[in-house]
Amino acid sequence: MLEKVLVANRGEMAVRIIRACRDLGMRSVAIYSEADADSQHVAMADESVCVGPSAAAGSYLNVPHIIGAALNTGCDAVHPGAGFLAENAYFAEVCDRYHIAFVGPTSENIRAMGNKTEARKAAKSAGLETIPGSDGPVKDVNEAKAMAREVGYPAMVKAAAGGGGRGIRCVANTDELVALVPIAQAEARSSFGSSELYVEKLIESSRHVEVQVLGDGKNVIHLGHRECSIQRRYQKLVEESPSPSLVGKISDRIARAAVRLADSINYTGAGTVEFLLDPDGDFYFIEANTRIQVEHPVTEAVTGVDIVKAQIAIAAGEPLAIRQRDVQVQGHAIEFRLLAEDPKRDFRPASGVIDDLRLPGGPGVRVDSHIFSGYSVPPFYDSLLAKIIVYGASREEALARARRALDETSIDGLTTNVGFHRAIVRDERFIAADYDLDFLATDLAPVAGVVP
Repeated sequence: MLEKVLVANRGEMAVRIIRACRDLGMRSVAIYSEADADSQHVAMADESVCVGPSAAAGSYLNVPHIIGAALNTGCDAVHPGAGFLAENAYFAEVCDRYHIAFVGPTSENIRAMGNKTEARKAAKSAGLETIPGSDGPVKDVNEAKAMAREVGYPAMVKAAAGGGGRGIRCVANTDELVALVPIAQAEARSSFGSSELYVEKLIESSRHVEVQVLGDGKNVIHLGHRECSIQRRYQKLVEESPSPSLVGKISDRIARAAVRLADSINYTGAGTVEFLLDPDGDFYFIEANTRIQVEHPVTEAVTGVDIVKAQIAIAAGEPLAIRQRDVQVQGHAIEFRLLAEDPKRDFRPASGVIDDLRLPGGPGVRVDSHIFSGYSVPPFYDSLLAKIIVYGASREEALARARRALDETSIDGLTTNVGFHRAIVRDERFIAADYDLDFLATDLAPVAGVVP
């Protein structure tokens, strides 16, 4: 077993990893930027190291400084969390070079699935249906225009690297494509260190579903599926497991497809295979995430599997502790992402000091967060403040607990989207699970008085 883990992340994800380390009797080392000196993950870890200035490029994306911190503190593992360097093959290789276990997939896995264009190739080789689009990165705007004309408008321009909804734009015509490609490139470069883009057809009135997988390099299992269709600007806001849109044979088919893809590359660690489900019930591979997902707690809630602990065990060289026949999905879980932003002002990010904080509790409620009263939310990073996860024996019970939990939540001092979530859980279409990726734009926006 590993003994000491450097947590190469921040915020609630870093807190989650540190807690898993404590449960396993392992020591943890937090890294932090100058802006995060007073953050909770720094206080919780056994040791901490400042790795650079506030901007992520000089700190949380600074490979030499992070590796130096791991070596200087005697860490035998690095957990990258989600975002930042989690899907950076070079970072995984450098860890291997210095004999530091990378708590994640192999660099080969990351190259095969972490880059969206390479993932499309791997998916096709494994027999999965993919959305019509470019098989590799487009070289320039002219090549993007040619591909968009081939697949037809509306089309999607998407960053080849990373995730989290960054570097993605929907374009309705050539003029929009020409205007938005440079913006998507800049966003992708800032977030992932790569400006590569690809183009694919937009499938309208679709739903976004994903399958959680675990592999040890020899065996791959799935932990059921999640619904992720409540999004704004391609950023997930609400996730639930199991997906209410997948029933019967299609549920089994999509899970087997995810396992087949991961198995084809001898996948190691935790990962997610993502699909679009069209109105006719056909599903298409869209991308794979070679890391733990922000929404992993809903899968933990319905399966009882601690995914972070599983990641660490796999990184230590242990085989999967469970087989597919051992996985039982029971009940229903829903996660709500509480963000520092103003829905009534075009979801403008917010920063400032939390004057007073009241988070929910009680039966069936879990909160993953790094915030506290007096915490100063910095303007440099993702706006995620907390995740509220509710669980019930049925979706109806989970929804009832969601309404209670969100009503109990109060974050004073800066603007958040908690009121937006309260509107979602009281919307008739959401309650009936009759929604798709257009839900926020066509249904909830008028109710909540916002622009998604």
